[in-house]
Amino acid sequence: MGETLSIKRLVKIIPNLKKQDKTIVLAGGCFDVLHPGHVVFLEKAKKAGDILIVILESDEKVKKLKGANRPIHTQKERAKVLSALKAVDYVVMLPFMELESSYDELIQKIKPDIIAVTRGQANIAYHKRAAAATQADLKYVTEKVGNHSTSTILNH
Repeated sequence: MGETLSIKRLVKIIPNLKKQDKTIVLAGGCFDVLHPGHVVFLEKAKKAGDILIVILESDEKVKKLKGANRPIHTQKERAKVLSALKAVDYVVMLPFMELESSYDELIQKIKPDIIAVTRGQANIAYHKRAAAATQADLKYVTEKVGNHSTSTILNH
């Protein structure tokens, strides 16, 4: 079972994990209504390394990305669900970040070995840039699983 941490606390833990030669995998997203695609993605991301850190978007960011009726679950609720998954070691609840440079700064602090993504997901150029900036490997850990998406589920 994972632990929900602040960015500040995570940054203090990272050096110790690195000293232990742990491979740090970073994944991120909204994870508003958890579905099988999310679970498969997180399980495969975990298999790519030793420690899986999930950065979780703020409620304000989810609303901006997904629309006025979202998120369905608050960031705190989403963090609780994610941290209960066996694959997840740490969840970081992000503050609202408007600029990509804010994400870049955070990823520089985390210094992941691997950035996990789903093949075909949006924003891949950003992930490639973040991986290059931190010398992390960008790893496609899964294809999109079925027709699972929170938006599709909510529109049924």
